[in-house]
Amino acid sequence: MKKFLLGITVALIIVFTFRFCENKREDRVTLEASSALIQKELKNVGKLVVTEGSYAQVFSYNASKDLLYGLTYATKKALVVVNAKATIAYDLSKIETHINEANKTVTITKIPEPELNIYPDIEYYDVQQDYLNKFQASDYNTIKRRVDKLLHDKIKESELHSNAENRLIAELSKIYILTNSMGWTLKYNQRVVEEEEDLQQIKL
Repeated sequence: MKKFLLGITVALIIVFTFRFCENKREDRVTLEASSALIQKELKNVGKLVVTEGSYAQVFSYNASKDLLYGLTYATKKALVVVNAKATIAYDLSKIETHINEANKTVTITKIPEPELNIYPDIEYYDVQQDYLNKFQASDYNTIKRRVDKLLHDKIKESELHSNAENRLIAELSKIYILTNSMGWTLKYNQRVVEEEEDLQQIKL
């Protein structure tokens, strides 16, 4: 009888050990699959988030050259018309994340800076110049610098940056939805993202 009970006990221990190891193996496989899926989705999100805007600007360019100590001047002037397209992009392929499988945590450690690109189309009208003060390459460089400054100031006052940030948040929300649906936790640096509204704090 004792041998019979001992045999049953040993058999139960073996079955329990086998089931325990099997469950641990299944849990590990599931965890690895989840981690692989999250890594894949992070790569899929890694695309440029672009916001575009169009701008127009008109200004006059005038330059005078002193010929006789203030007695007479040679002048040149032009009407400058600028039509420009500006884009702001986040290259999310440069986003840096850390995945902790043990704690089921995805931490966003770095978000790339926005990239501003301006593509101006400059046209000149009513160009007037004296023989002794003609347009030179330096004049066009000066106009180009002035155009860049005007456009930067105009873009700074516009909603282009905030629109780009909103597009960024929309992309990051995909990461939150994925991790949350799989029972993982999303963090930005050391702050836990508990709901999509928390992503608004990530704005750069």
